[in-house]
Amino acid sequence: MKSFAVLVRRDLRLKLRHGGDSAMVLVFFVLCVALFPLGIGPETNLLARMGPGIVWVTALLASMLALDQLFRADYEDGSLEQIVLGPLPLEMVVVAKALAHWLIAGFPLVALSPVMALMLGLEAAAYGPLVLTMALGTPVLTLIGAIGAALALGARQGGILVALLVLPLYIPVLIFGAGTIDAAIAGLPVQANLLILAGLFLFALAIGPWAGAAAIRQALT
Repeated sequence: MKSFAVLVRRDLRLKLRHGGDSAMVLVFFVLCVALFPLGIGPETNLLARMGPGIVWVTALLASMLALDQLFRADYEDGSLEQIVLGPLPLEMVVVAKALAHWLIAGFPLVALSPVMALMLGLEAAAYGPLVLTMALGTPVLTLIGAIGAALALGARQGGILVALLVLPLYIPVLIFGAGTIDAAIAGLPVQANLLILAGLFLFALAIGPWAGAAAIRQALT
């Protein structure tokens, strides 16, 4: 666990020192959500009905912006090879780097989601489910994205390749994330959707590190 914590702290320090990626994610998230009211106009009912989908689609796209750099910087300067040779299993390396990435790029999206809901005029009943779905869904996006980022190591157009690889896998998270908020607004139970999102998180946590580690081994050889 000490090596795991050291790697998380190292990645957090590097990402905070070069904060451009995380700032880009947050600015993209806020600007995109803010553009919808300007484009749709003053029809608050229409905006509130579309709000859950807008927030989730924007969060999904924002989360992909920095994924290409999840392993690439360490891969290009040779640090990744040294990390692989260290005492920490490569699967735990993937988890540690995904955790650091989520803390920098995913958690702020969760924290900002109530503000985005306010901008879109969502009903008060949607705020709690929105935060819960974002808290469960954004780690899934990061873990699936880690697989795509590892598969794209060494590719010239890595960012585009990552998007093509992970976007189809993001669809269940988008459906159940937005569906939970719609159900809350309609006064329907949301527990089933939240349990499915929790299941998707556990599935991504079980599959993501091993798939990512296998892709990194392939890239390094």
